[in-house]
Amino acid sequence: MKPIKYHLAEDTIDNRDVDKLAAWLKTYPRLTKGSLTVDFEKGWSKWLGVRHSVFCNSGSSANLLMYYALLLSGRLKNKKVIVPSVGWVTSISPAIQFGLTPIMCEADSETYGLDLKHLEKLLKKHKPGAVMMVQVLGVPHKMDEMLALQKKYGFFLMEDACAAIGAYYKGRKVGTFGGMASFSFYFGHQFSTIEGGMVSTDDDKLHHLLVMLRAHGWSKDLDRASHQALVMKHKIDDFHSPFVFYLPGFNVRSTDLNAFIGLGQLEKLDSIIDARERNHRHFKERLAGKVRMQRSRGGTRICSIHFGALAADREQRHRIVKALEDNGIETRIFSAGNLGLHPFWTERYGKASFPMADRIHHTGFFLPNHPSLSLEDVDFICDVVLGALT
Repeated sequence: MKPIKYHLAEDTIDNRDVDKLAAWLKTYPRLTKGSLTVDFEKGWSKWLGVRHSVFCNSGSSANLLMYYALLLSGRLKNKKVIVPSVGWVTSISPAIQFGLTPIMCEADSETYGLDLKHLEKLLKKHKPGAVMMVQVLGVPHKMDEMLALQKKYGFFLMEDACAAIGAYYKGRKVGTFGGMASFSFYFGHQFSTIEGGMVSTDDDKLHHLLVMLRAHGWSKDLDRASHQALVMKHKIDDFHSPFVFYLPGFNVRSTDLNAFIGLGQLEKLDSIIDARERNHRHFKERLAGKVRMQRSRGGTRICSIHFGALAADREQRHRIVKALEDNGIETRIFSAGNLGLHPFWTERYGKASFPMADRIHHTGFFLPNHPSLSLEDVDFICDVVLGALT
């Protein structure tokens, strides 16, 4: 295998960002969570178009906070939750960790999100309290139908948009459809805070729970009125009040250092989205009819972290992967394939095998898509793939 020339991901933290960070560090600022974290949360909320956001140390922790805040909110009619077969392990693992009953759903043949026909069958049979959906790889799911099912069956919708920052469905940003939504600012995603994640919501009560659960279960990060209300309710001594734990929380805070980087990333987020969309569109044009790929509806805007494709079969995928590696192009399986075939699931619930999710598992692969790629780079990558098909 040749040295990698085209990485699957390139850091969106560039030299100018590092220079700004170095200059800021020379002012000897507070590095742990402080005012910049709050500024970043407000800036993100404004960009997304929501009321509240809570910055944490990863997208996985964002999912953890979402599940637990929902569980403690008292809004679940039962502990059953529909989970995706195609996504990431931490879209599902909190359900297992918190004693919920996860029920796995097949993948949609177009977007690779939840298959809506299978979802409705599961809703009728199990009447779950919640549904966890993933906006797979920045390709928006069929949200009109999803919201219609939510209205019909009355479940709480959690939206994992960790790898979908900047995607739109009919003019509305992905991550604004669920009662809560999670985002990841990991190195390989749309933009980076080194590590980091966010939970966003329009709900005041859920926001309060998220803030407390992020840091130990204490109230001192709440607004003053909400903090004082808890102090009065529980008759807390003033001297003790900053260190009273109202919930069995975690410590999944991020830092002002990460928030400083995040504020800089927000300034260039729209240009990052434009570049990713441009490259994704070019991949689609060059590879149309040659490999299977995700499909979205008119009025959507795709912002992918990689370009995902499916080979005709395992043998064809092997040939494509070998050609990519021989040309210094990094690749990997499509996300995690079918999560229902992984030991964390099969050892508890048995194999969850579905036609579409299995197809993604056995024939899927990723191609690089990041702002550093030019259209000429995309052409080269596509030429390698197409050459492997002959």
